[in-house]
Amino acid sequence: MTLSLQQLAPDVCAAPQLTPADMAAVAAAGFKSVINNRPDGEGGPDQPKSADIEAAARAAGLQYVHLPVNPTVQTPEEIARFGELLQTLPRPVLAFCRSGGRCTRLFQAATSR
Repeated sequence: MTLSLQQLAPDVCAAPQLTPADMAAVAAAGFKSVINNRPDGEGGPDQPKSADIEAAARAAGLQYVHLPVNPTVQTPEEIARFGELLQTLPRPVLAFCRSGGRCTRLFQAATSR
């Protein structure tokens, strides 16, 4: 399995939708933390549930946070929370959503303050 990553900072990347099966590869790639920015059910019934991804992430030794964010509008509170996570989670951090775009927007907004 190949991870599709977009480098946002030396120790922060964004990715499109990840699955429970991807978590071992995420850990093997050296990441310490995962942020899921996709609400459960956003992509329909075939989208992996956050709880399943979290279980696999923890089994792989990763920290995991679910911060579901609307794909079109990120609130100031969501941006602030994302910034807090970047400050407190072990790095490197991998954030994901449907395409990686909303994670990128969150990162840019949180780090431009």
